[in-house]
Amino acid sequence: MAMMTDTMTAPAAFQGRQRRRWGVALKAMGRLFANGEDTAQVFEIMRALNGDANARNYDRLLRTPGGGRLAYEHVELEPRLMDNAWLDAFAPGTVGAAYRTFIRSENLSAGGLADVSRQGQVNVDVAHPYAWFGRRMRDSHDLWHVLSGYGRDGLGEACLVAFSFAQTGGLGWAFIATAAMLRAPRQARKLVRRAVWQGYRRGKAAKWLPGEDYIALMNEPLESARARLNITPATVYDAIPAEMLRQ
Repeated sequence: MAMMTDTMTAPAAFQGRQRRRWGVALKAMGRLFANGEDTAQVFEIMRALNGDANARNYDRLLRTPGGGRLAYEHVELEPRLMDNAWLDAFAPGTVGAAYRTFIRSENLSAGGLADVSRQGQVNVDVAHPYAWFGRRMRDSHDLWHVLSGYGRDGLGEACLVAFSFAQTGGLGWAFIATAAMLRAPRQARKLVRRAVWQGYRRGKAAKWLPGEDYIALMNEPLESARARLNITPATVYDAIPAEMLRQ
């Protein structure tokens, strides 16, 4: 059974031996440009280009203070982030409260994102450490929105994927960020490039977020957490008028 797959019998993708499939990524990008809400194409691009990123980052987690404990406990974030009673308990001003406001105002859920990732895939929920790390990255995406301050508009997503590339080295993130800059309207291209480039630099400067205990982090005051993690203000993105972001 897939859920009983172990390290020795796991698919090659979870053993860090996945070749990059540029043709698949280009086709998925075309579909994503045609429909910006087709989140399944983002996962297709990640699977096509990220190669051994989950393997490398999981191994890094083991070398991070406290990372061994996180790997040993292998907490699944999706059910925790779907627990409304848990989310309702966070005090105002905390990371958890900001996350609660974000997902409810945007009509999002960790479960919804997880369901999209499972479309046509058989290995998403496999019992393997690299697969668990991939789910951890997937389920923390909206939490990274909150921590980084980037919204769900097109530019906010482009900035966040640049931030994510800096944090993880996953080539799929860089591919999406680059495509977003190239596709930007001519009159806004310079501003978009500045915002996306700042997203990358912010990700480089920040502490390595995949090594964080997200459950504990949710209880921290948001601004204190940003300071501790060295997540600097998104000055370029924040200066863009809301009506321009909607476009």
